[in-house]
Amino acid sequence: MRLQLSRPLVFFDLETTGVNVAKDRIVELSYHKLYPNGSTESKTYRVRPTIVDAMGLETTMHIPEEASAVHGIYDDDVKDCPTFSEIAAEVAKVFEGADIAGYNSNHFDVPLLAEEMLRAKLDFDIARRKMIDVFTIFTRKEQRTLSAAYKFYCDKDLEGAHSANADTLATYEVLLAQTERYNDLPVTVDGLAQYSAPQQKLADLAGKLAYNAQGEVVLTFGKYKDVTIKDILEKDPGYYGWIMNGDFPQYTKNVISRIKLERDIERRNNKKANQ
Repeated sequence: MRLQLSRPLVFFDLETTGVNVAKDRIVELSYHKLYPNGSTESKTYRVRPTIVDAMGLETTMHIPEEASAVHGIYDDDVKDCPTFSEIAAEVAKVFEGADIAGYNSNHFDVPLLAEEMLRAKLDFDIARRKMIDVFTIFTRKEQRTLSAAYKFYCDKDLEGAHSANADTLATYEVLLAQTERYNDLPVTVDGLAQYSAPQQKLADLAGKLAYNAQGEVVLTFGKYKDVTIKDILEKDPGYYGWIMNGDFPQYTKNVISRIKLERDIERRNNKKANQ
């Protein structure tokens, strides 16, 4: 195996109620954890998705038929399963001290998992983690789907595609095959994470915020695209409220709130210094 690890690497995949990072929920999570010594462990969780209603109560969320048609998981399949909040601490421990790998995970699975962790009152800190996206490597090299990637790299048909367990193990095998096939591909987690990273360094998980050349956080969309959050707070304070009340991931809102808090503290300190 050419892949070089300095700490565990967790391959994971989610099946969900939909593709909206802010609104949708996990119904299945599978992981395959690879240790530096070559040993592995795997597990799959079925999850009963929940939402908080207007009364503040946690209630079961219906899995839309279009989502069930993709992954084959229906309401009856998860009615007796734990909620994510009930397994969150156990899941967080799996990822603790480990780097992350997945298929299109940087754009979907990691942001959605982080949202679920925040709802469970757990801080899923990604600052010290390396994230490898096998999909990014594949599309830069071959431009295909996971099933095609599995056939191309492993010469096997992907049985049970769109089940979290099958997709997780396929992603693991594809990455190992990629490191064997491409001599110019890094084999360290640092190198693979850098190769998987988007062209612009992101400041959140959903790609709504990024860093500019000066290291300042800017928006990546809308009328204030490429404008720093600090400048937006000065020019259009109401925009902050619009984002906080809007359909944005909580992780994104937290980053913007921290910037606002830092600005407010700086203002108060300057005011005191000038008195």
